[in-house]
Amino acid sequence: MTTGFRPLDEPIRSRRNHWVNQVAGHAAMRPDHVAFRFKGVDTTWKRLHERAEKFADALARRGIGLGDRVLILALNYTEYIEAVMGINALGAIAVPVNFRLTPPEVAYIVGDSGAKAIVTDVPLQPLAVGVAGQADGLDTIVVINGQTGDGVLGFEDALAEAGEPHAPLDIPEDTPALIMYTSGTTGRPKGAVLSYANLNAQALTCLRAMEITPDSIGFCSSPLFHIAGLGSLTPYFMLGGKTVLHPLGAFDATDFLDAIEAEQATAAFCVPVQWQLICEEPTVKQRKLALRALCWGAAPASDTVLRAMADCFPDAINVAVFGQTEMSPITCVLEGADALTKLGSVGKPIPTIQARIVDDEMNDVAPGTIGEIVYRGPTMMQGYWNKPEATVEAFHGGWFHSGDLVRADPEGFIYVVDRKKDMIISGGENIYCAEVENVLYAHPKIHEAAVIGRPHEKWGEVPVAVVALIEGVNDLTLEEITPFLNESLARYKHPKDLVIVSELPRNASGKVLKVELRK
Repeated sequence: MTTGFRPLDEPIRSRRNHWVNQVAGHAAMRPDHVAFRFKGVDTTWKRLHERAEKFADALARRGIGLGDRVLILALNYTEYIEAVMGINALGAIAVPVNFRLTPPEVAYIVGDSGAKAIVTDVPLQPLAVGVAGQADGLDTIVVINGQTGDGVLGFEDALAEAGEPHAPLDIPEDTPALIMYTSGTTGRPKGAVLSYANLNAQALTCLRAMEITPDSIGFCSSPLFHIAGLGSLTPYFMLGGKTVLHPLGAFDATDFLDAIEAEQATAAFCVPVQWQLICEEPTVKQRKLALRALCWGAAPASDTVLRAMADCFPDAINVAVFGQTEMSPITCVLEGADALTKLGSVGKPIPTIQARIVDDEMNDVAPGTIGEIVYRGPTMMQGYWNKPEATVEAFHGGWFHSGDLVRADPEGFIYVVDRKKDMIISGGENIYCAEVENVLYAHPKIHEAAVIGRPHEKWGEVPVAVVALIEGVNDLTLEEITPFLNESLARYKHPKDLVIVSELPRNASGKVLKVELRK
């Protein structure tokens, strides 16, 4: 990871292109244009820049500098973005943290990252204070909307402080900007180190795939601790466009539609389960919306959901984005023109990266053959923080190993078959959970479904379906769905048991926690 910072050199610094300099540039060129809107309050580019610089000053006076890590444990606010910009202005690294984690899980990230400060908010202040009290070297706690006292510093008080400003820095594009901890669905989370260059490459991908222009209005309802949240902001930082930041809370489809209608947002990202709820909202087709691009990702979407999206939003392009945190995150895009003809595909690899589909020996597989997709390119992370062995394993053979099993059709469109770790081997046959799940989702009584493997004395393991039923349906049996499954699946792929739950356990990114189901 780069540590080659240099003293301020204006000719060099002026050529830098990353979101710290982009904010400064928009503040100078379009100071009164709105950068972010949150709960009806506008923040201009000038105000964003000034507040970020003042926050950087406050952190610098507390010893935060080059390469230091600062956690952010908070809900979505404009101050969250100001904090990221202020941290990065010092050459420090922002570490967004999932606010739904338990104290031991947050403590693990604090220890793994070696954070020196934490930015939190009033609802999460007790968690942040408790974790900080057990950590060595974490001396600064800043609370958004909070008051200074009892060992914490209010965010507004930090900005109002008198004192020396921080020294301007030349920060190269290959400098770490973020450590994004993976969701940890199968074990301890790992911190993917993303540079400014990674984020710029992500911005270019979004601009092309979602047809974003300077007059586009982005709508961010994803949590900012997730790369889908911060990553969705990158094109607007680059162009100087406007983003509406939506408050977090339990997802409500009516509230979501009310907001994008009121704000006339032109692009929005949701995970598939959220789009499913939106399409089921009774008034969705009567809304006067400005949406030009629907975007989904982070989890597989069933054919049923994709068809519903096309029916409810016929004038918007339906853009599937596929990837992972380690790739900043987008690696494949299914463009709007192909959405209906390539149902089930996540599209093609984006032009700015290289991708291969390989077997366990890193040999390319033939079209139609299942293999692991591996990547190279400018969005690829610098490595896992403090995890050299995991980094070496992930970059085996000089490519980043995604862990995703896919196949490509003759035209190069990618179809995700399963996660490599989720594949079930039953009696020597490979069973891909995602394939079975896609069929289950189409059953008229099933609202959501997940398939996991269960040990079996004879076959090694067998598939088990865990489903949540649609509202008003109280029962479903394996015998009842067998004729339905026979239409699409070979018998050996059929679930050998059916477990009904009220809802599937998911993490904050919308991914099903199969480790919880296996327990």
